[in-house]
Amino acid sequence: MTLSALCEFVWVLRRGYKFDTAAIVAVLRRLLDAANVTSDRPAVEAGIATLAAGGDFADGCIAFDGRRLGGLVFTSFDQQAVTLVKASGSEARLLGSRKQGRHP
Repeated sequence: MTLSALCEFVWVLRRGYKFDTAAIVAVLRRLLDAANVTSDRPAVEAGIATLAAGGDFADGCIAFDGRRLGGLVFTSFDQQAVTLVKASGSEARLLGSRKQGRHP
């Protein structure tokens, strides 16, 4: 399964079906262990770790993929995502919101 499909899957489980974190982690682990499913396991594991720490699955996947591609700093508008990435030992920066009509 692609990372984008898994991110959507997790979103639907959380928002649509109101699954709690433990249930989502269990479903993802069963899916990863299925013989007929392939995925980017290291990225999915990073997403699971972020989810289990109270963050967003997609943020964990994105941060992992960025590091793997050579990115040095994870940046986000999401304070929680930045906090969790920093807690994992990676550099992260919170982006500030810009006022409408202003340009850099």
